Amino acid sequence: MSQVVVLSQERFYGIIYSMRTKGSAEALEMRRMIGGKLLQEGKGIREVSRLLGVSPSTVFRWKQGLETNGLEALRAKPHPGRAPKLGAAQKKGLEGILLKGAKAAGFATDLWTLERIALVIEREFGVRYHPRYVWHLLTAMGWSAQKPERRARERDEAAIAAWRREGWTKR
Repeated sequence: MSQVVVLSQERFYGIIYSMRTKGSAEALEMRRMIGGKLLQEGKGIREVSRLLGVSPSTVFRWKQGLETNGLEALRAKPHPGRAPKLGAAQKKGLEGILLKGAKAAGFATDLWTLERIALVIEREFGVRYHPRYVWHLLTAMGWSAQKPERRARERDEAAIAAWRREGWTKR
């Protein structure tokens, strides 16, 4: 049985305003900068809030930052997080190695596995990755899983081609 939740208009807008705003860091920073300029021009908190479509409490926070640190307080902050172990140039190098094939990297077969790729990364770049994480790295580089075709080792391509030319036309 479903329940109906009734919200007052004030509570509804409180929920809407508390949700994170959509947009890139640059777009959100631009909006904060516009808000900061409007506040510096003497516009009120509610007016800036209405003009930019944000909550008054957000504009109030902008105003506090503006008063303490100026427009610099409204700039986008870098996202915290660990720096990637492999840089862009190293990823390009890895892609080159992968494109040459596993045999060229010293393996018996031309099949890349996550374990083999992790081994190549450690050998070539001195960076250790768990094989399970290698998958995340590859997808971020635009690679996808590919299954090799199943073919018999004894397969004779020349005989198959000859049969297609001669034997197939006789049917």
